[in-house]
Amino acid sequence: MRTATIILTLFLLSSCSSTKLTSSWKNPEFTGFKPKKILVIGVTSNAEVRNTFERALKNELNKRQINALKSNVVFEKSFNDSTYTQQEIESQLNTLTKAGYDTVLVSLVKDINNNTFYNGIPPKLNYRLPKLLVLYLSYPNINTRQNYQQRKFQIFEIESSLYSLCAESGKTLVWSGNYHIIDPKNTQRTIVNYVKKVLKSLEKEALISKKGM
Repeated sequence: MRTATIILTLFLLSSCSSTKLTSSWKNPEFTGFKPKKILVIGVTSNAEVRNTFERALKNELNKRQINALKSNVVFEKSFNDSTYTQQEIESQLNTLTKAGYDTVLVSLVKDINNNTFYNGIPPKLNYRLPKLLVLYLSYPNINTRQNYQQRKFQIFEIESSLYSLCAESGKTLVWSGNYHIIDPKNTQRTIVNYVKKVLKSLEKEALISKKGM
């Protein structure tokens, strides 16, 4: 395992074979909170990946009557922990607040787990039997050889967090969701599927409305 603080790039440059919500938390003090203007941030040093991800999420939020803004409009450089000081970030967020933005949605890679399949079975996953069977059946060719057959894969642990910018809340965490992306391969599908998962989570928590409502 290796920690990744600015490698949303690696996750998005790979792809999407399976996206799973592993945990979700909502601040109980924010009942009835409905974001109206959101800054979308993909934490990565890769400008192209950042732009693609943020545009996809922005467009989907717009379809739900939410005014969303990509981070490159606010932060000219790629947004990561090392390119801006805390004071600079605070200044930009205060500017957004004055412009009417009430929320920031941040997504980043937290960890990358390297694993190996032996005869189709991932040895260290904590998924229940149905999930293991799905993974097993996804790789039927592995069963045709002896026990030495193996296939390496990665699990990306992704976190998306929603923060309120309202003055009274003092930039408070409203919601956080953690996801596993298993052995991704295609950039565009990864982005589309991950965005869908995040939006579904926000809908379930009644933080945003469903599309068309």
